Amino acid sequence: MPLIVMCGFPSSGKTRRANEIKDYFEKNTERKVHIVGDGTMRIEKNTVYAESPREKNVRGSLKAEVERKINKEDIVILDSLNYIKGYRYELFCLIKHTQTPHCVVYCLTSVEVSSAWNSSREPKEQYTQEILDALVLRFEAPDSRNRWDSPLFTIQQEDTLPFDGISDAVFKRKAPPPNQSTLSQPLSSTNFLYELDKVTQEVLMAILNAQKTSVPGDLITVPGTTDKISF
Repeated sequence: MPLIVMCGFPSSGKTRRANEIKDYFEKNTERKVHIVGDGTMRIEKNTVYAESPREKNVRGSLKAEVERKINKEDIVILDSLNYIKGYRYELFCLIKHTQTPHCVVYCLTSVEVSSAWNSSREPKEQYTQEILDALVLRFEAPDSRNRWDSPLFTIQQEDTLPFDGISDAVFKRKAPPPNQSTLSQPLSSTNFLYELDKVTQEVLMAILNAQKTSVPGDLITVPGTTDKISF
């Protein structure tokens, strides 16, 4: 069913907010809620985010897990940095293909707050300061003007989550229409191969006949079209 994409700096409260959303929907609906993220996949963040190829592989794994979890009934929450707008666009294309609504929840904090929260974690759960600073520099903030970032809910440190708004976004909005390339194409007619063979033969015959009378540079009319090709 719907996809809720968490977004924010490292140590900005995304996991806490994701769990609040999960608790709300489990108490107020009969739907199952799945959280997919760095924590559930036991990602070694300081190793993964230090190297671009590893980070790219992890993003692919998270996206694949989201795709496996999405169905007509359940709610999926992607609890990760999701800091690259191109990646959020890929997720948008995924929900277009599966015909389900989505929204983005942006946990907005200052660099100082995120750094302080990171320092308060257990050592094995912390980002190194070098990794945290690098991720902050690379962060591409969501923008509600982009369809892949909309609807967007920006949550600051002391805010209460707008549960009603999030619920309306994922249950009352229509799913975005799929791209034409993702729609199932009608099966070819039963005489498709016959027609293809017929057209191919006509083109071949036109070329063979032209070889008898034409010289290099002459234009040959392609049967069934107004196009011409140079001999």
